[in-house]
Amino acid sequence: MSKQFTLFLCVTFFSFFLVSCNEYQKILNSEDNNLKYKTAEEYYNNGEYRRANRLLEQLVPIYRGKPQAERLVYFFADSYFQTKNYYLASYQFESFIKSFPKSQKLEEASFFAAKSHYMMSPTFSLDQEETNTAIEKLQIFMNNYPKSKFTDECNQLISELQNKIEKKEFEVAKQYFTIYDFRAAIKALDNFVADFVGSKFREEALYYKFLASYEIAINSIQSKKYERLLELKQIHNSIVRYYPETLFEEDLTKKMNSVDKEINNFTN
Repeated sequence: MSKQFTLFLCVTFFSFFLVSCNEYQKILNSEDNNLKYKTAEEYYNNGEYRRANRLLEQLVPIYRGKPQAERLVYFFADSYFQTKNYYLASYQFESFIKSFPKSQKLEEASFFAAKSHYMMSPTFSLDQEETNTAIEKLQIFMNNYPKSKFTDECNQLISELQNKIEKKEFEVAKQYFTIYDFRAAIKALDNFVADFVGSKFREEALYYKFLASYEIAINSIQSKKYERLLELKQIHNSIVRYYPETLFEEDLTKKMNSVDKEINNFTN
């Protein structure tokens, strides 16, 4: 391809872009609401959600109370969702739900209102208030629409959110071990195991409880050492009972050999 032809294409594209922008600005500034309505719908249907959103923002208050309002408000809410402005998407979907309780789009609006909160859920290391809100909203949706086409997706989203909360709590508990506060670690890990019975982090939580208990037992004064070694043995037995093929078998076996030697020193 020649440089002249490439330049021609670039100039042509840029010219088309400028004309398109100018036309869009003219429509935005126009007082022809019918033209704005038609154009907003075209942009929305073509996936140009940002442009559609700006026009819809102007149209929604104008058509409030009119037959077109339901359609416009739904498009407005969804245009926020599609452009990843989830805070305003949730707000506008909730507004749609309240304004049009008999709409055929009610189920979809309710789902995307809840999913907006899922999308706003932060990484596990941050505060999980929004994550809890998302779980609550999704569960309410499933209660209201038990046979919804979105049920499988809701279950998946809730599972991801729950996993995030569990990871947050587990990492907080594990942090005590990292800073050598072994007693606080044991307490936090016990609470975690009790609160999240089916968690995928349960095996690792029990392992870290064992490690914390091991450090306390091995470094105990003689008068308390034997009793703590026996308690440690019980913790180990609990792990291998629930997880006979535990990922931590090598380290557990190594440490238990040391523990057994210590116990034998007391009994012989």
